[in-house]
Amino acid sequence: MDNRTGTLYGVGVGPGDPELITLKACRLLKECPVIAYPATKKGGKSYAHEIVELHVNADEKVMLGLVFPMTKDPDLLAGGWNRTAELCWNELKLGRDVAFVTEGDPNLYSTFIHLARLMQEQHPGVPVVSIPGISSVLGAAAALEQPLADGNQRVGIIPATDDREALKEALLHHDTVVFLKVAKVLDLVLDVLDELGLEGKASVVTKVTSPYETVWRDARELRGHELEYLSLMVVSK
Repeated sequence: MDNRTGTLYGVGVGPGDPELITLKACRLLKECPVIAYPATKKGGKSYAHEIVELHVNADEKVMLGLVFPMTKDPDLLAGGWNRTAELCWNELKLGRDVAFVTEGDPNLYSTFIHLARLMQEQHPGVPVVSIPGISSVLGAAAALEQPLADGNQRVGIIPATDDREALKEALLHHDTVVFLKVAKVLDLVLDVLDELGLEGKASVVTKVTSPYETVWRDARELRGHELEYLSLMVVSK
């Protein structure tokens, strides 16, 4: 009897363009019998799922849609994450490898980070392997045809929040700053840029490298506008 536990793979599938996926990621998606993906609702497809479907036949796989809790309530969070880990464990304990697909890279602000940590805590015998992917940060640099750093320049990759002082600190201490998920605090970031004399130095890209990509080379055009959730801002001094 084979008692081998399956391997949990975190597979980065890139920022949106289905061709921006590594050969290794493609091979693992074809080989793994179970593909887990973040679902916005039960049965719903994610951005990453759409990319995967272009490389494998989903009918030949166990497609495991994982619903991640969108709440700050610690009890609801813990319960949701435990259910998610249990769904993966139910496949892994049968010896089936699970490929958890994530946009960008699995080790950069990814849901895989917490899932992998939880799996290692609850089932320490499970092998966990991450497969690097191309980040939206690098996709944005290509879309803007704008280098992120050269020589000794410093780059900050910062989740955009409503902490005004944290925004200022990031801008003051880096030559280039990439603000991730900037949509919810766009006007605040624009205010801080004005305060620091950096107006005109920021660009915004939504759904970078995907068929739905939109680029604004001057972020000031967007003041007062609502942006897609998958939006980032590049500020280059």
